[in-house]
Amino acid sequence: MNQKNQVSGDHYRFTVITNKMIRMEYQSAGQFEDATTQTVVNRDFGKPDFQVTRDQEGFAVQIETDSFHLYYRGGEFNGANLFIDTKYNFQTHYPRWHYGDPDVKNLLGTARTLDGADGAVSLDSGIMSKDGFTILDDSTSMLQAGTSIRNRPVEEIDLYGFAYGHDYRKALYDYYQLTGFPPMVPRFALGNWWSRFYPYTQESYLALMDRFQKAGIPIAVAVLDMNWHVTDIPTKYGSGWTGYTWNKKLFPEPEKLLATLHAQGKHITLNVHPAAGIRPSEVQYPEVAEAVGIDPASKQPVLFDLNNRKFIQAYFNLVHHPLEKQGIDFWWLDWQQGAARSRAQIDPLWSLNVLHFLDQVKEKKDQALILSRYAGPGSHRYPIGFSGDSIASWRSLTFQPYFTATATNIGYTWWSHDIGGHMHGSYDPELSLRWLQFGVFSPIMRLHSSDNPFMGKEPWQYDLETDKSMTRFMRLRAQLVPYLATADVLTHQQGMPLIEPVYYRYPEVKEAYQFKNEYFFGSEMLVVPITTPSDDTTGLASAEGYVPAGTWTDLFTHQQYTGPAVVKFYRNKFQYPVLVRSGGIVPLADDAMAAIDDLPEAMTVTLLPGKQHAYVLHEQTAAGKAQTKFSWDPVAGTFGMTVTDPNHIIPEKRTYQLQIVGVKTTMKPFSGRFDQRLTLDLEAEDQQAIKLQHIFAILQHAKVAFDLKKQLWQSVNDMPASRAALTVASLAPATLSDALLEILLND
Repeated sequence: MNQKNQVSGDHYRFTVITNKMIRMEYQSAGQFEDATTQTVVNRDFGKPDFQVTRDQEGFAVQIETDSFHLYYRGGEFNGANLFIDTKYNFQTHYPRWHYGDPDVKNLLGTARTLDGADGAVSLDSGIMSKDGFTILDDSTSMLQAGTSIRNRPVEEIDLYGFAYGHDYRKALYDYYQLTGFPPMVPRFALGNWWSRFYPYTQESYLALMDRFQKAGIPIAVAVLDMNWHVTDIPTKYGSGWTGYTWNKKLFPEPEKLLATLHAQGKHITLNVHPAAGIRPSEVQYPEVAEAVGIDPASKQPVLFDLNNRKFIQAYFNLVHHPLEKQGIDFWWLDWQQGAARSRAQIDPLWSLNVLHFLDQVKEKKDQALILSRYAGPGSHRYPIGFSGDSIASWRSLTFQPYFTATATNIGYTWWSHDIGGHMHGSYDPELSLRWLQFGVFSPIMRLHSSDNPFMGKEPWQYDLETDKSMTRFMRLRAQLVPYLATADVLTHQQGMPLIEPVYYRYPEVKEAYQFKNEYFFGSEMLVVPITTPSDDTTGLASAEGYVPAGTWTDLFTHQQYTGPAVVKFYRNKFQYPVLVRSGGIVPLADDAMAAIDDLPEAMTVTLLPGKQHAYVLHEQTAAGKAQTKFSWDPVAGTFGMTVTDPNHIIPEKRTYQLQIVGVKTTMKPFSGRFDQRLTLDLEAEDQQAIKLQHIFAILQHAKVAFDLKKQLWQSVNDMPASRAALTVASLAPATLSDALLEILLND
């Protein structure tokens, strides 16, 4: 830590970290903490410019940068002796923060769990605020260096002030500088996960995977919930919630099961609930008991205790590592047993996450992964998050897009939800479909449900139309992996998250805050999730969202929208409101069923012609890294590709098919290993004809009188768009009118 950035006295210390970030400490005995904490891992960002004034105008210290002015009178921090003026004008009266002030305009962060949630839950604060100033309180966090975790020796006030105004991206980047950048998640984690709390047998599970394969539905991660282990144990040892012994009645040959799944290209995780320790009913008990100093003959349980180094060593070396040698790739740490019971103990959830993730790093390096609950700021260093057992309801679905986007405000970018809902609810194909579609455009796409025999999320459990749409979207998720993997690299290297609230890019637009479910998905896409059922008249579902300035094109319908505008999007079961920026470039893998760990041989590059734009595809394997820069120049009418592949990881037979939305032009596939410059002779499609096709399809399926349909259709064909819109608005029922006007009035 750079001491030249510090301003201190007997009981206080201020550290200017950047021109927009300051650390504020007060400790009655002057024992300040220089060690890294569970949240903060780096406080040295270089030498910012600031001025210090001492003992003037009744203030012991004043510190000023180009972004804030701190005033401190002396004494233990309180609202009268410590305040900061920010050099922005976002607050109602004047831009001042007093110590202890509530941050009523905080844009919030995330929560520990959605267990039992049926809709919204309370969220903790994030580091973004419409007021332009926020506080990160690190006073009670534990000290941490690697796997060494301990409580602070003394209590102190330890705060970080963020004076970033509305520069949310810069605030997040510096937050990552302070707390550590997220590691990359393995490529396989970006595909479809199959998860269910259900008593599968070895035979039935493999049969299920075969059926997914035959249906053309790619599954990248196979999750075995708690029924993989013995749950029927003697009552004197407690419940069967915790367990580490394979249930041979269900899985008689676990090594063969795991080998078969690996041969199919899948990765495997097991669910564990560690809280009850290792009991005499476990096959590992004798070795573990001896390792911690318990006589196995005593049948005394080995208590779960992460304050005990002997237990930690036995926990990993004798319990988890042997299972990993059998073929388990990573662990689902389903911790539900609360926090530390006293100040003398460390938080077991935080410690589990740290110890398991770093244990994975030792063996798997950049393939390390856990699935666990959020344990507070800094948890982004140990991906990924399991959000918990939510209720299967429209209320839960309505909350999850907002919950996911807002988590970025505390740097937590890799949430995995129980897509479709975990428990309760009722049979609702449309809810399951819309939740799955949100899952495809989420950080992690993990289908999940309870052991209720009627809650399976397999697409074939629904009507034919829902089945087809679910299958298409799950295939699309696999095809999106190159795009997702690129976003993964950018999150790790540059702190640019896959999911961004709209206000990150449009901080001064009120609508960017108003439509809370809307979010950017990578650099090219803007998603407006559908979270309500379809209406009876049109059979279409709708979602209202903000279209930013410029031209945007729907990825599915190819309908164009010109912003700024507020639009109500109507979509059938095979469509989802995903807008691509003007000039946007989206790379897709052609073969959805190919092994997810392999870089694709054949890809389609979708171009939404418009503004000049470039997109860099990032790829990497154990052998190295590659970048392919795609660029579009509308003036010259050229599409370029520049390949940087020093380790030759791009497949030798890589080909690209350029798909240009909105034009008739078709291109021949071209090599993906060499630089290209293509001059395009673009012939635009008849946009009016396409509009009419969309309108006809909506009218065809609308539940209104045939005579009204004919009248509306004639007006659309015979009148200018503005006059046709008036006719539609006056004659059609509200939802049908809105659906038709979306097409008539947006281009």
